[in-house]
Amino acid sequence: MKKLQQQLLDWFQENARELPWRKTYTPYHVWISEIMLQQTQMDRVVDYFNRWISRFPDLKSIAGACEQDVLKLWEGLGYYSRARNIIKSANILVAEYCGKLPADHNQLLKLPGIGKYTAGAIMSIAFNKEYPLVDANIERVFARLFNLAQPVKDKKTSAFIWRKAGDLLPYGKAREFNQALMELGALVCIAKNPRCKICPIKTDCQAFSFDLVAKRPVLNAPAKTIFIEMATGILEQNGRILIQKRKPKGVWANLWEFPGGRLEAGETPEMALVREYLEETELAVGNLKKITTVKHSYTIYRVTLHCYFCSLMDGRLEPVLHGAQEYRWVKPEELSDFALPAGHRKLVDHLQNEMGLFM
Repeated sequence: MKKLQQQLLDWFQENARELPWRKTYTPYHVWISEIMLQQTQMDRVVDYFNRWISRFPDLKSIAGACEQDVLKLWEGLGYYSRARNIIKSANILVAEYCGKLPADHNQLLKLPGIGKYTAGAIMSIAFNKEYPLVDANIERVFARLFNLAQPVKDKKTSAFIWRKAGDLLPYGKAREFNQALMELGALVCIAKNPRCKICPIKTDCQAFSFDLVAKRPVLNAPAKTIFIEMATGILEQNGRILIQKRKPKGVWANLWEFPGGRLEAGETPEMALVREYLEETELAVGNLKKITTVKHSYTIYRVTLHCYFCSLMDGRLEPVLHGAQEYRWVKPEELSDFALPAGHRKLVDHLQNEMGLFM
């Protein structure tokens, strides 16, 4: 075991990527990076992290921040509940912990949005304490290292992986070792076409010795993909555009959007847009002009968003909201100030970059 530990530590020292949160291992930096890295690729996170730290350099700056400013900075990362939980945790930490993350595993677990993995990451990476952590990369490494024939998400298999992650931790080296395991999974022991020839621990890898690397890890059957068609409309009046703020709970809570919604059976996108405007705002719209079709994904959903310009069909300007909590008529150039769901942000980007509007 000591040999494997040292091989991984030596490999990490030579191959660790230069990441901004590794410069000082500040607990706040580690926390933010770990939350961002959930469901998001590393190459995208680095830029978001740097912008975040520039805008919110410490916990106190988040605790005093406007939620819309935070969501806007998070725009594009998705899973916005992560950003809202950061705000909630920051307020708790400022009020109860003098604006610092506690070096206590149980106290960390009490904070919104911090589970077993994130608490272990903070304890080991920020504070160098002997706490294991298991992410998808480590699951894959251990499934091959120990030739696990059962799905890694099964309860018993997961418990085995977590136990091994703890058993392998070298005393005083938790920071380097946990990162080494994750880095190995990200750079060498990758999902497809793993680079076994350059793996520092291949002589200990059971799947490698049995020529079963391609069959590990065993995964559960993927969830069924759900396809959704939606329509949305940009309504402009007197040089301003109507946007509405989604309700505090549900998908894309508290984000701003252009009115619209899902197509019902037998509807065309145009029919759906007119109906949704009436149902959501009591505004009658028409003169629809197709802009583009945007496709985006979240969790198991694949969304096709049909986008239109539309016009008011009567003189009424004040919407009566039924599906949102607030509305505003904003100048086109002001749209960049609001956090929008991915599909609507892609629509605005299309108007700016492809059509030269809103510049």
